Amino acid sequence: MSKIRVTIWNEFLHEKSESKFGELIRSFYPDGIHGAIARNLAADDLEIRTATLDQPEHGLTDEVLQNTDVLLWWGHVAHDRVADAIVDKVQKRILEGMGLIVLHSGHYSKIFRRMTGTSCSLRWREIGEKERVWVVDPQHPIARDVPESFVVPNTEMYGEPFGLPNDAHIVFLSWYEGGNVFRSGVTFQRGAGKIFYFSPGHETFPIYNNPAVVKVLSNAVRYCAAELPPQKTDCWNQDPPTETVYSKNPLEVDTTDLHKAK
Repeated sequence: MSKIRVTIWNEFLHEKSESKFGELIRSFYPDGIHGAIARNLAADDLEIRTATLDQPEHGLTDEVLQNTDVLLWWGHVAHDRVADAIVDKVQKRILEGMGLIVLHSGHYSKIFRRMTGTSCSLRWREIGEKERVWVVDPQHPIARDVPESFVVPNTEMYGEPFGLPNDAHIVFLSWYEGGNVFRSGVTFQRGAGKIFYFSPGHETFPIYNNPAVVKVLSNAVRYCAAELPPQKTDCWNQDPPTETVYSKNPLEVDTTDLHKAK
């Protein structure tokens, strides 16, 4: 059985900061957020690679994308530094069938807003409060073997209203100690690609070491993996007829040039 090819993308900026903030993050993510997720997701049926913002083409070359079944995306302070050309390529691969898992502050990433077509804005508060994550669709594959609810002891609050499109399917809902609620785990389908957004994962707390969070991401990788060969997304060439056309074309003008790019 072939392995699921997973690419974990991370800005990898916070972890390299020469500051108290950077020291704190390195204390529980010494190899970066992407390194921690890769280590915690490691399994015999997964082939995992990582990519970061400062690599050529942000680590997302044509070769990498063509050999990725599921892309995990963690971004925060450098959304605007992600080249539009790379976003275009990632979008094309999602429409073809590549899965996308967007994490925490990646809700504001170019690729997530591109795929949802909405603002993806939300309320937020950073005072280290408790979050309780509830499973609201226990039949969903991403919720398999996840506790009915679990606690993230300290986190950044994300709250409603959350600017998502109406087709968001809610798998997890969070309650925060300060009283807010949030659609913390939602799925979408775009073209042949499955998309999952999961909010727990603030950089100043070791949330990606939480066993319940790791289980959710593990399930999500397998759910979002491509189920079919890459699907055709370009329809620029004239399609040959399947059946014999007996009608006589009434046009005496050659319209070929109308369809050529200028």
